[in-house]
Amino acid sequence: MNYLVAGLGNIGAEYENTRHNMGFMVLDAWAQASNTVFSSDRYGSVAEVREKGRTLILLKPSTFMNLSGKAVRYWMQEKNIPLDRVVVICDDLNLPFGSVRMRAGGSDGGHNGLKNIEELVGSRDYARIRLGIGNDFSRGQQVDFVLGKLSGPELEQMKEISVKVIEGVKLFATQGVDRAMNTVNTKVK
Repeated sequence: MNYLVAGLGNIGAEYENTRHNMGFMVLDAWAQASNTVFSSDRYGSVAEVREKGRTLILLKPSTFMNLSGKAVRYWMQEKNIPLDRVVVICDDLNLPFGSVRMRAGGSDGGHNGLKNIEELVGSRDYARIRLGIGNDFSRGQQVDFVLGKLSGPELEQMKEISVKVIEGVKLFATQGVDRAMNTVNTKVK
């Protein structure tokens, strides 16, 4: 049974360790912990991990954040994955840094990557895990903040956040979204 785990971000060295690339960072941590590597493929970098008889396809879209739906739709079709076996990991400036929120579906919350996925898959009924980045920016500085680098302490905290998200996605694949939400929806200290 295949699952698609899409971590959102932007490709290129200039985006490494930025708030907008936290989805990529979680998948990179997972691949490293699983001793697997990403390979470049159509619309993204892809790796596979196994969990209790399930294959989780980790996807880092190469389409840039605002066109993430193209990659998600392609890999859903390529691997014949229904929407209820898709989870998207992305940043969220409406949550304080360290907060992690999983939902079975819902609105895009103003996130252009989620908006594009909804448009291209034709539904908002897919699981998503939002990683809080906070909103500590002045009026008109949102883009600079979102594309800004994480601080040293934030990068350290990303290790704990990644562990929690990975655990949540494994539960999503093996025990369902409700069990995963119960575990994920807390603040990492």
